[in-house]
Amino acid sequence: MPLFQAAQFLTRMQDKTIAYVGDSLGRQMFQSMICMLAASGKHHSDVEDVGSKYGMAQTHRAKRPTRSVGSAYRFRSTNTTVLYYWSSTLCDLEPLRRSNPAAGYAMHLDRPPSFLKKNLHRLHVLVLNTGHHWNRGKLKANKWEMYASGAPNNNREIASMWKAKNFTIHGVIKWLDAQLPRYPHLKVFYRSLSPRHFFNGEWNTGGTCNNKDPLAKGNRVFQNHSEDADGEGAVKGTRIKLLDITALSRLRDEGHISKYSIRATPGVQDCLHWCLPGVPDTWNEILAAQL
Repeated sequence: MPLFQAAQFLTRMQDKTIAYVGDSLGRQMFQSMICMLAASGKHHSDVEDVGSKYGMAQTHRAKRPTRSVGSAYRFRSTNTTVLYYWSSTLCDLEPLRRSNPAAGYAMHLDRPPSFLKKNLHRLHVLVLNTGHHWNRGKLKANKWEMYASGAPNNNREIASMWKAKNFTIHGVIKWLDAQLPRYPHLKVFYRSLSPRHFFNGEWNTGGTCNNKDPLAKGNRVFQNHSEDADGEGAVKGTRIKLLDITALSRLRDEGHISKYSIRATPGVQDCLHWCLPGVPDTWNEILAAQL
């Protein structure tokens, strides 16, 4: 695999827009790419916040993208834009009552995020991901209700979390594949699932993710298929490429934030997100090589 060189990559991406659409792990991949490109030797004045052009205006002194929005930055020297849009399930979310968004949201399993419909023509590289938000706890906390065909979902075939997730992923991939002939400049990747490494419980039930030794359980991936069989199946037969990072990331259990987060809580460990610089940099190196 060729060595990632920031200046060279920016030149290759001149006048292009790279978009990450997904959950907080998609945001980490976006943050990683911004930092990798900022290391090109250019002065920080070369980087311009262009979030407002994509409807992503941030609140004053916001430390990170709000959940419902995202961030976008342009490297002036090459007119290269890198953006992130938060869509943790790749579903279109719509307030159940527009007069009172706090009432909850319709989570349209059969509709791609409206952001993609509005901006697909502006993108040159699109990286999608989803996975860890597909659980009842997340849906309840966010007040999301699964909808299909514009109404509450009554289809038992897609009632379970696993089937609803696969239904959504297949739908988004199929929709994008149908759009690609209209946008021949666009390359789309679906990034496979980022693994967790908990032992003896979950993040809030005494589980641990505290290995400190890189590649302690081996340094090779042997299988010919992705460990994310659902993602691999979704892109099969389409023009969407699988950015397969699951198995290689499983070898790096020491790379998670673990108990070392900024707001660390005793007994709580983060085995979902990665330290940066870290494993997401490798995901971007693979992306750059595939491009």
